[in-house]
Amino acid sequence: MFINNMLNSLLLLVICGTVCEGKKPNFVVVLTDDQDVVLGGMTPMKNVQRFIGNEGVTFTNSYTTSPICCPSRASFLTGLYVHNHNTYNNSLHGGCYSPSWQNHERRTFANVLQQHGYDTFYAGKYLNEYGTERAGGPERVPPGWSEWHGLVGNSVYYNYTISNNGVPTHSTDLYLTDVIRDVAISYIENQTESRPFLMVLAPPAPHQPFTPAPRHQGVYKNVTAVRHPNFNIAVDDKHWLLTMPPSPLPKSMMPELDRVYRSRWEALLAVDEMVADVIEALDSQSLLEDTYLIYTSDNGYHVGQFSQVYDKRQPYETDIKVPLVIRGPNVEKNVHSDQPVLNIDLAPTILHLAGVDPPKTMDGHPIDLGNKDVGDRAMLVEYYGEGRDGTVDPKCPWSYDSDNLAQCHPLYECKCQDARNNTYGCVRHLAQRVNTKFCYFTDDESFTEIYDLAADPYELRNIKDQMLPAIRHWYQLTLVRLLECKGVTECDITFDQQAF
Repeated sequence: MFINNMLNSLLLLVICGTVCEGKKPNFVVVLTDDQDVVLGGMTPMKNVQRFIGNEGVTFTNSYTTSPICCPSRASFLTGLYVHNHNTYNNSLHGGCYSPSWQNHERRTFANVLQQHGYDTFYAGKYLNEYGTERAGGPERVPPGWSEWHGLVGNSVYYNYTISNNGVPTHSTDLYLTDVIRDVAISYIENQTESRPFLMVLAPPAPHQPFTPAPRHQGVYKNVTAVRHPNFNIAVDDKHWLLTMPPSPLPKSMMPELDRVYRSRWEALLAVDEMVADVIEALDSQSLLEDTYLIYTSDNGYHVGQFSQVYDKRQPYETDIKVPLVIRGPNVEKNVHSDQPVLNIDLAPTILHLAGVDPPKTMDGHPIDLGNKDVGDRAMLVEYYGEGRDGTVDPKCPWSYDSDNLAQCHPLYECKCQDARNNTYGCVRHLAQRVNTKFCYFTDDESFTEIYDLAADPYELRNIKDQMLPAIRHWYQLTLVRLLECKGVTECDITFDQQAF
């Protein structure tokens, strides 16, 4: 009897060891649209801070590979730099949900997880051209997703179409962020512990037109756009696009910048509520302790910096630095990490945490969630101006007539936000005693911008003529290497590695 009991106990231990050790975590990723961190974009996110930041790690040096929606989202999904997934901008001609992308789409981290036993769920904005008739229509469900609620086209808050597992459904009066919340909670409430799941929630906020939910309109009515030292100043040491008139912007434009700034905050409040409701649902289903929660954005945003109006697409910290907070099993609570991370690191990180070896073809590498040090990393930021394929008015920048300012609404009629030769590659380099950005603009003219962010956090002084020739040469060669790199082995570059 004793021997039988002992054998049964040993058998249970073997089974538990096999099953328990093999239990895979769940993942919930919240990917916002155009949420900055430099201008206080995380200020409205009280629930994100309370339920994710205070319970996990906040990354202070998190960057996007490209400061625009579609290329950034393609990098997030594949772990690839822009030059490797070939989605260069938000247009179909620029690769956004083009046939070229649809080939890469079969190699997203969702596909890999699904092949390893995960259920996968997506709700919200995907790629800007997804679901449009010229890109295949809303009947096409991207591979890798078990349940699909993808927004057709670009971010809006009302009057949209969602592809519900390939069935287009139109809504005019339901606030999109709340719809994403509802389908997410319904999905969680139907989960069991039998299969792990990946959930990606991609609300439209705070993307233009910056529409808050009715319950949040006016919450920040007394808030004005942050006036850092680089706000609405004329510049003469930056690439030509930033020197175009009106510079500085006239005082009559300031109320519009303030409206945009506070509307963005108000639009984010529904996202913050969604995060709290999703976490409550996970907790109610006893799933929270086994779930990694990741909160981030596809790119940042500027509102008035260097006399630009409001947009992204520029290489400055406002546009390329993004929020990133992560909590989950065995993640230390309420800590900050200075290590440099890119959005191409998220795909291999999720795979690694799921017990899956990330493909070596991915350009990013798994984030060490326990590392707080800045380390040493040279990261690539690349952007290809949309004017390259005719999507920007060839007469841009438009003429500016101070006597007819009232006609300059929307403000994009007064200021060019993009052009063909707004095309650049940057090395964003962070190390123990280094905080540098090296950017090279190409096309009709070539131009270099270099900033020492440690001494000049607002990028007011282009030091291209003050940098030592040997150091500048290293950055030039490093940029060339990064723009040609393929796979984590080639793309992981530090200053200690000799590029020459």
